[in-house]
Amino acid sequence: MLLHGIFPPITTPFYPDGNVYYKKLEANVEHYSRTPAAGIVVLGSTGEAIMLSDQERRDVLKCARQAAAPNKVLVAGTGIESAIETLKLTEYAAELGYDIAMVRTPHYYKKQMEKANILAFYRAVSDRSPIPVIIYNFPQATGYDIPAEVVIELAEHPNLIGIKESSGDVEKVRRMVEGARHIRRSVTVTETFEAVTPRMMAAASSGANGGELVSVGALAGSSSASKPSSSAVSVVGNLKTRQKEAGFQVLVGAAQKLHPSLDAGAVGAILAFACAAPTACYEIYAAWKEGDAELARLKQERIVNAAERLVGELGIPGVKYGMDFNGYYGGPARLPLLPLTANLRGEIEQLLGGIRN
Repeated sequence: MLLHGIFPPITTPFYPDGNVYYKKLEANVEHYSRTPAAGIVVLGSTGEAIMLSDQERRDVLKCARQAAAPNKVLVAGTGIESAIETLKLTEYAAELGYDIAMVRTPHYYKKQMEKANILAFYRAVSDRSPIPVIIYNFPQATGYDIPAEVVIELAEHPNLIGIKESSGDVEKVRRMVEGARHIRRSVTVTETFEAVTPRMMAAASSGANGGELVSVGALAGSSSASKPSSSAVSVVGNLKTRQKEAGFQVLVGAAQKLHPSLDAGAVGAILAFACAAPTACYEIYAAWKEGDAELARLKQERIVNAAERLVGELGIPGVKYGMDFNGYYGGPARLPLLPLTANLRGEIEQLLGGIRN
């Protein structure tokens, strides 16, 4: 499955009393669905997933799924400390129609998180997950940084198709890309090389008047080393697809380092800064994709200070106020995260003054 492009890891809106504000969640997802984002990530770190109850996680996944545009790739954050609980939430997300499970590295028992533990955890989840899996590495929050060599070894699993690498280490991105370069998988894309998922194919086939169907197995990706043909076109309803070769896909999580990460081999990004400024992030990716390095550099410089301050320093309250300022609903975070002071809000307004979305 293709993961190229920009994905906002959406926030979870709350009322002032701390309850989930589902109407605002729905409105935000509809808003992101009209942006150039390739997809939407639900229940990531920016979504305060760790602050939610089990039932709230399920309700948030359901609400966001119902509000999302059908052409957006949907990623569910399903990582919980144990493999069995991770699989329960992953299976629920798959039932709802999510395309990919993003599984955070287990980290609470840090001294026991040796190579063998991590390999066993991700292999167990990937073996049983009904949808493809990507690793989520966020050492700034978890205190655990999955080594590049472990990622490269895990990349061999046919149902583990990528990683969200949020460490901000561009050289680590380069090492992972190089180490997994031998992996070749066939993925289904549109005629314009945008992602196609089994959910999209099922929707197209349900309204199709004939046409050639592509198997779900082919859509999810094959670990075969043989090079697929990209010339054959399959038609289902009004959806025309072809095959594209994709390897193990590295996405990054640091907006201030997006351009150098793409140069290092990343294929896209899941960016908290994209919650407040999705188009500004997409413009960097689009310029890089078109081979305009100078424009990509200029677009990158435009957001560096804002991304570092909002996401890297102020965190979720900063991201949420940036969303409020840019026409989304951010609202409050849950305690122990505190609201920003008036001075900090003014600083964000200045930082985002030329980055309106």
